[in-house]
Amino acid sequence: MGESFGAWTIGNDAALMDHVTSVNIACGFHAGDPTTIRKTIETAIEKGVAIGAHPGYPDLPGFGRRNMSLSASDVFDIVLYQVAVLKGICEASGGSLHHVKPHGALYNQAAKSPELSRAIADAVKAIDTGLIFYGGSGTALISEANECGLRTASEVFADRTYQPDGSLTPRSLPNALIDDPSKAMEQALQMVRLGTVTSLLGQTINIKADTICLHGDGAQALEFAVALRSAFAENNIDVQAL
Repeated sequence: MGESFGAWTIGNDAALMDHVTSVNIACGFHAGDPTTIRKTIETAIEKGVAIGAHPGYPDLPGFGRRNMSLSASDVFDIVLYQVAVLKGICEASGGSLHHVKPHGALYNQAAKSPELSRAIADAVKAIDTGLIFYGGSGTALISEANECGLRTASEVFADRTYQPDGSLTPRSLPNALIDDPSKAMEQALQMVRLGTVTSLLGQTINIKADTICLHGDGAQALEFAVALRSAFAENNIDVQAL
């Protein structure tokens, strides 16, 4: 969330906060500006949802979704900077930062790179050892953050498909996104209830689901959120921030 510019312009953000328990807010490098970030944080505080920093690569034109070749030292610095910004604005607004989740290409590259994952985790730990670290289930993000001594939350995706190795299908490939609310609901329930997900090629993959991601910039994000919460309620699944 908070991925617009110039003002509070994405109406879906406020509406989505009525159906989710935690949000990941852009820190200005891949999207967002000071006004939008502050207003998004203030709305999250008002609605009582847990606030997360969503640091990404310094890539506004590519929305942080293009791979970059940064050193581990540079990754440490950009994450340190962005998380510090979010934490400061949260506290100035009367709230507190709850978690950190890397964004886009930084998330995907670090998921397969212990070195980059450790740099991100070290930056988070340097700011606040009490922050929860969100990362893809079974990835280097989780293992390195655990090794670093941080609390972690294994993340799964309701609106993205999976490859046979358990990684997300790259957005450059067909069927990377799930655009049918019923399919998103089915996948989310499978991950939560069974601890598995079915890949695009039909394999059943073990997966740990502590937190479920729904992309706020999706065309049907609000519809997805409403459908997911309804499905969880119908299946006696409680939803709360970690």
